[in-house]
Amino acid sequence: MKALLKFVLGIVACLVLALVVLRITGLNPHGRTPGLWLTGNLVTTPVTDWSFTNKILTDEVQTRTWYLIPHSVTTYCVAYNGQLYLDSIYRGNIEYPHGRSWNENVARDPHVRIKLGNQLYDRTLVYVTDPAERAAVLQAKTKKYPLLKIPAGATVQIFRVIG
Repeated sequence: MKALLKFVLGIVACLVLALVVLRITGLNPHGRTPGLWLTGNLVTTPVTDWSFTNKILTDEVQTRTWYLIPHSVTTYCVAYNGQLYLDSIYRGNIEYPHGRSWNENVARDPHVRIKLGNQLYDRTLVYVTDPAERAAVLQAKTKKYPLLKIPAGATVQIFRVIG
């Protein structure tokens, strides 16, 4: 029994140490592989015009999980009327927010950290439901990413960045 307890405590200690190291070093997402904490320079000044993001192909978004370990992913971003928008593509019959861990996290807690280049922005995401706004953002996305094709039967979920 003592050996089992020592074994379990050893595993817990290793996990805690690994989380501390990851917290310090970060673990940014890479392509389609999700990550944990984002690293970079935190920008605290307000942004009134996000059009500079038209030169940035992808961003990274860090969400808050219910189990307190961040979850970060790579997404596409587009500026429209000075506002920044992020998207999430859903294939098949899956409905928002299910099917994407980061979308479920945003639906539960909309506070996120966005990484653009090496800059970090703490912001809030708002799910866009207005059809006219959605259509305009999708048109802006098509202009920014002319080679990006949405798979047949897929839907695009749009989030506006606030703050």
